[in-house]
Amino acid sequence: MKHYIILSLLFIVVHCSLKAQHQIGDGVYLAQDGPNKNLILITDHYFSLIKFDNKQFEYTWGGPLQQQGDSTYTLIEYNTIDSTKVGKKIELDYKGNTDSLLLKLSGSYRLFLRQKAIPQDLDALWRITGRQQEGKMHEIPKNDRKTIKLLVDGYFQWIAINPALKGFYGTGGGYYNYRDNRYTEKILFFSRDNNRIGQELNFDGKLEKTTWHHKGKSSKGDDIYEIWSKETAK
Repeated sequence: MKHYIILSLLFIVVHCSLKAQHQIGDGVYLAQDGPNKNLILITDHYFSLIKFDNKQFEYTWGGPLQQQGDSTYTLIEYNTIDSTKVGKKIELDYKGNTDSLLLKLSGSYRLFLRQKAIPQDLDALWRITGRQQEGKMHEIPKNDRKTIKLLVDGYFQWIAINPALKGFYGTGGGYYNYRDNRYTEKILFFSRDNNRIGQELNFDGKLEKTTWHHKGKSSKGDDIYEIWSKETAK
């Protein structure tokens, strides 16, 4: 009971100290209740929310952030809870400051704490534009189906989607580190296979202007060589 009272008082104090702002800043925001985690990633005007725990992925939704007057919206490109929301604008009801974010979800406010900023050269919104097959690099043309990847402050998430068809084909994410042309991932959630949680993957990485060359082995052990290009949220 004492612990609950302290948390309640903390929530009230933070709620009173937060102010409405026009746009949420890029970064990583986390709301945690025991093993249950709600994670928000924001980079290059793109918003993604993921819920997961130490054993399984639960859901994700997100899309480009848009500003209209004093209101902030997400144009939903994927929603694993309710695909009928894809293509719709959802207003974000929130208050925030540099350290925290109070966001209304499912009718109640939830306090998200901003995680430590760990800026790295790969922080951006990316889209896969090339993949090597049988020793030859093949261009992936831009169309409705796409795989995007958010990297920000030591966290990553990839999402395979087709917003035009309300299609969702998988997601995964966790921690990442990029240094000296070496890219490392530690998986915290994976919609296709919860057994991948905790797995660490190492890749060669190289930045060439607005493209990122990504080479190594997939979570299944397959050889991969991909080219990612910086994406602009629309």
